[in-house]
Amino acid sequence: MKKITYLAFAALLSLSSCSKEFLKDGFLDKEPLDQLSDPEFWSSENNVRTYTYGFYASYFKGYGKNNTWGNYFSGQSLNDDFAPLKPSEFTLNVPTTGGGWSGTPSNNPTSASTPFGRIRKANHFIASVPVANMAEEAKNHWVGVGRFFRGLEYANFVNTFGDVPYIDKVLSETDPELYRARDSRTFVMDKVLEDFEFAAANVRANDGTAKLTVNRYVVLAYMSRVFLFEGTWQKYHNIDQDRAKKYLEASKWAAEEIINSGLFNVSGDYRAVFSSLDLSTNAEIIMFKKYEAGLLTHALMSNNNREPQSGISKDAIENYLAADGLPIAISAVYQGDKGIANVVANRDGRMKGTVVPELRLQGIQSNYSSSGYSTLKFLNEQYKDDQMGTSYVNTTDAPIVRYGEVLVNYAEASAELGQLTQEVLDKSINKLRARTGVNLPKLEVIGNQPAVAGKVYDDPNRDQSVSSLIWEIRRERRSELIFEGFRLDDLRRWKKLEYADTEINPAINMGAYVDKSKYTADQLKTITLNAEGYIIPSPVAGRKVADKYYLEPIPMDQIALYKNYGVELKQNPGWQ
Repeated sequence: MKKITYLAFAALLSLSSCSKEFLKDGFLDKEPLDQLSDPEFWSSENNVRTYTYGFYASYFKGYGKNNTWGNYFSGQSLNDDFAPLKPSEFTLNVPTTGGGWSGTPSNNPTSASTPFGRIRKANHFIASVPVANMAEEAKNHWVGVGRFFRGLEYANFVNTFGDVPYIDKVLSETDPELYRARDSRTFVMDKVLEDFEFAAANVRANDGTAKLTVNRYVVLAYMSRVFLFEGTWQKYHNIDQDRAKKYLEASKWAAEEIINSGLFNVSGDYRAVFSSLDLSTNAEIIMFKKYEAGLLTHALMSNNNREPQSGISKDAIENYLAADGLPIAISAVYQGDKGIANVVANRDGRMKGTVVPELRLQGIQSNYSSSGYSTLKFLNEQYKDDQMGTSYVNTTDAPIVRYGEVLVNYAEASAELGQLTQEVLDKSINKLRARTGVNLPKLEVIGNQPAVAGKVYDDPNRDQSVSSLIWEIRRERRSELIFEGFRLDDLRRWKKLEYADTEINPAINMGAYVDKSKYTADQLKTITLNAEGYIIPSPVAGRKVADKYYLEPIPMDQIALYKNYGVELKQNPGWQ
């Protein structure tokens, strides 16, 4: 009966390139499918393809569903881009249970809702495909897809906890590997690289519905992301410099494969990448998540429209270059920050694609921002007053991975390897700067220093522990990817969590300048201003950063459980 049910699902998907069942979040993420062992099932490519959709909800969250918005915008707010009324906190205490680790690599997890459950699901898939009656090319493709998902899961697991047990087979309830001690992150990430390399060599360039399903370019894009993270983590946390180089080379290679394919381009409209009802023909999109009224909707557009927001920090606003391509501290065209019109004038055009050109103050507007600076990056202006633009019924499509990210990954990996040439910049950063509406001068490299119009410059506000060239590459990344869920991981991998400390970096607890002469005292009674007239969103609460926050703690119940089986599950540093 199970077999008939899932064959019916596969047939349903084949009826349409945008099947309504496919749109349902969590489709096929149910345990019975994970236990299918009938060789006849695995011998049908349609069935196998359908099975892989069960992985999608775990890794391709997009704008989430219903009253959520995934990791976009304030879905990932623990960083220096936001100045909220009360700063988000890191994990403060070791959890008793849960914490993203719970579950063991058992033979019958209740679902694929834990890392070990998802790893087992991938291992089951990888082991099942080779025995199927299908062509060798098809087997290699689907094994590659399975290894891609296993690699992603382990990359996320390592990202969160560091050392983790590595399991690459389906275990029985009595297998001695069931309570395996933690393997080193370098051992695990070497295995992840093997998975990605196999996937990059064998996953088809085209399979399933274009831009909605996994293909070689999706694999390569994630490969550029995963190994940029791990390469810089290894480098700046001083774990293994040879591994750092190896992983950064993998990131650069993957990005360059996409660039050299010629299949993707920078979109002519920055905001359209984040606010369109249909991303299927957008040249920048490598993969996206489709939303449809009555089936799968989100609330991100509404939050950028009619809801109060956690505001953009002064620190993030000041990251954007002036229109002459120079940091605001040394630009002749920067107009200052006294008034929102001056703030957005003569700046990187992506700022206008991100920041609302008016102050929205608490106590005056209902859709106020905690910092006065609001974002419109995810707002579709045409439909903002439509029913679709309200509540949690938004149907704008979500980019899952895009060419713009690949280009900044490529530039940063090249810079970290000491290989940032003008040719690299012209293939990456300068493509983004040439985007319609951005129109920044080309970034140049002269004597390993950043330059514009043939003149070397150095930002006087630069972190002096970071080279001027790396500083500018990181600035470009922040401007391009702001509010897309990357910033916390960027700070962690660079070992720069102190940027998110409100005492060390007070500009992250500052917002817009307010001209008090334009408002009554009653209008400003809910806002705290400092002596210079800038909003202080959180006048009481702050956020301090400790070294232990780079990795999450392992829950106490898991340490006790492993101990019962004679295995020491060591706690992460600082959490003992």
